[in-house]
Amino acid sequence: MTRAHLADPQPVVSDRLRARLEARLAARGITTEGPAPADAPEPIPALETAQKRIPFDYRDAVADHPDVLTWVRTIVDAAVAPNSGGLYPNWGGSGRRQIAHGPSLLLWGPTGTGKTHQAYGAIRALIRAGCGVRWHATTLADLYAETRPRPGTDPEFLLRRIARVPLLFLDDLGAARATEWTEELNFRLVNWRAENRLPTIITSNLLPVRTADVKTQPVVLRDKVGDRVLSRLSGMCTSVEFSGPDRRYPRR
Repeated sequence: MTRAHLADPQPVVSDRLRARLEARLAARGITTEGPAPADAPEPIPALETAQKRIPFDYRDAVADHPDVLTWVRTIVDAAVAPNSGGLYPNWGGSGRRQIAHGPSLLLWGPTGTGKTHQAYGAIRALIRAGCGVRWHATTLADLYAETRPRPGTDPEFLLRRIARVPLLFLDDLGAARATEWTEELNFRLVNWRAENRLPTIITSNLLPVRTADVKTQPVVLRDKVGDRVLSRLSGMCTSVEFSGPDRRYPRR
């Protein structure tokens, strides 16, 4: 049996044609010499989609706080195959790993110290790491407004949908006026996520508790959300303190 051998690959452009092209380009002042253009970074479709949902000010946010980066790595390491929890876990297991269970983050400190920036940076970092991230972000004030009973809405459905999202970002806990209704909503939301170990990022401008060496703080997070919520936050969250001047004020 005679085996066919492939001929050596031929150049796309012959030497004669290449010389003619270079001569014409040179006549127009265009040279082919010089360094090759740098490769453009490969686009990440999931990140491009997420960018549309991230507020404009935070679309370039980068998580660089050591504790936040450690949390991101923990969540990435705990991600699971797409269908691992389904009836047939071996089917469809080659897709992007999905955010599963893991610890949460409580980022607290004065206004303008970068808490929200780090939170959105963490979400972007998870997507860049190749994880499938179903996430929802809201301020607590907006959440209260969205789930407040009114005609034509189903507050229970909205609350269940938000409570069960794999990754939830709750901004400005303790900033809105506290009532019995908001305290109950906080408890139901935080308790569900604590019991099911669903990763949650929470920011607050308030000191979590009043300590003996801090007597000037008029209100602490404990006063706003109550002992039941604070206890669950303590159990589910890594607490990260932020400090420094308000970055939103212009510096002179």
